[in-house]
Amino acid sequence: MDVGLLRDLLQKLKEGTIEVDEALEKLRSLPFEDIGFASIDHHRHLRKGFPEVIYGRRKKTEHIIAIIEKMVEKGENVLVTRLTKSKAEAVKKRFPASDYHPDARILTLATRSIEKRGKGIILVISAGTADIPVAEEAVITAQFMGNEVKTLFDVGVSGLHRLLENMETIMEASVIVVVAGMEGALPSIVGGLVDKPVVAVPTSAGYGASFEGISALLGMLNSCASGVTVVNIDNGFGAGYAASLINRL
Repeated sequence: MDVGLLRDLLQKLKEGTIEVDEALEKLRSLPFEDIGFASIDHHRHLRKGFPEVIYGRRKKTEHIIAIIEKMVEKGENVLVTRLTKSKAEAVKKRFPASDYHPDARILTLATRSIEKRGKGIILVISAGTADIPVAEEAVITAQFMGNEVKTLFDVGVSGLHRLLENMETIMEASVIVVVAGMEGALPSIVGGLVDKPVVAVPTSAGYGASFEGISALLGMLNSCASGVTVVNIDNGFGAGYAASLINRL
């Protein structure tokens, strides 16, 4: 339950247009609802400003659908990450209004309009085209959390002039998410150019010695550029979420 719905409920109770028992019934499942295989945190929107997010990988399709049903009953917007196409098709049959973003492997379902809460622009940069799926995960997450998002793809260090050509776009951003595989150098370069927070995302793109993203992760953790923070390998969702919280301040 989000703040707006709770405020509306309390206002109706104050005005006497809703009975106390009815209000109690609507609040009964706070702070969470136990449905056997899952305990759904309906209170999370009140605590963090965004509902619980469903991690789709390894979950049964019927479990995902059941969780979404309970969230929709509470009027919560739904974000499902790491969802395969086959699972998404099953979910869309049950919820035709949902949208599946195949590159990002994210499914979204808006039960109400998305409030614009970001105070500036979040810019998502990818080093190469192989990094775009992780970058798109950050993009969709940040947009669904109420931010204006711009993208700048395939501007990695093998052709740095591509990045420098877009300095005006880079400088107007409030928060920058930089997604890179291989040696993971791009966030350090961006971090050395701007006075904005940079969220670095290592990806598993690369050849053998990249060790499925570990080389990029270690490179980013050892960045000499101030203001660079790092999320886990391929965690575009985490980067988009963190950037959204920063952009609300």
